[in-house]
Amino acid sequence: MLVVAAGTAIAVIGYQRLGTSKVAGSLAGYQVIDDETVSVTISVTRSDRRGRWTASCGFGPRTAARQAGGRVLVPRRTRRTVQVTTTLKSSKPPVMADVYGCGTDVPGYLRSP
Repeated sequence: MLVVAAGTAIAVIGYQRLGTSKVAGSLAGYQVIDDETVSVTISVTRSDRRGRWTASCGFGPRTAARQAGGRVLVPRRTRRTVQVTTTLKSSKPPVMADVYGCGTDVPGYLRSP
């Protein structure tokens, strides 16, 4: 019984940490506007069909120095998949853009007061 209980606990924890995410994001498109600005469109899909979860996505320009980017808030919507477009300034000329991932852990600085 102890072995079965331990195996079940390990399976549950593994699924929670490695299973499907509530939110997934992918790069839908980008446009380099000038030597310091890139526009990024992120396609965000929630596992809930009604889009109940607020999410945030990390994104950024890709430069020769692989400069870091920022995060964007993805508010609750009535659709499962939405697209969010935002712009980001870069201190180095951007070549393209990347989405680093999305999740339901929204940082405090993105939440409205």
